[in-house]
Amino acid sequence: MSTTPGPTGRDPQPPLGIDELLERVRAGYERIEPREAYEAARAGDALLVDIRYAALRERDGLIPGAHIVERNELEWRLDPRGSHRLPEATSHALRIVVICNEGYASSLAAQSLQQLGLHRATDLVGGFQAWRGAGLPVV
Repeated sequence: MSTTPGPTGRDPQPPLGIDELLERVRAGYERIEPREAYEAARAGDALLVDIRYAALRERDGLIPGAHIVERNELEWRLDPRGSHRLPEATSHALRIVVICNEGYASSLAAQSLQQLGLHRATDLVGGFQAWRGAGLPVV
């Protein structure tokens, strides 16, 4: 691996570890706690999006009303200008709460949605496990 200075003549930046990357990503938006997400969804102010893979959904259950969107389809399904969007994905002002199993992958997913202009995209602190641990509905 070369450590030759890049085109700017500066030394290359050391690569980020995942913990530092998550810290930087999460500093860019406000995350949401399970109870607040539940209330926002009930009030029609948030779209819950479950990106957990099928085996976890089958093992642990589903959040009633949450949309199941595989992580590799997320941006296509939530981009309001996309041809493959969910019917609910009609505005860049939509509040989207991304839910993964424990609240890690969802942070990176929320950042990706923010880069698409979905400025109210966020993720669930602690993911599905925190939702279930808070005693919120699961089917």
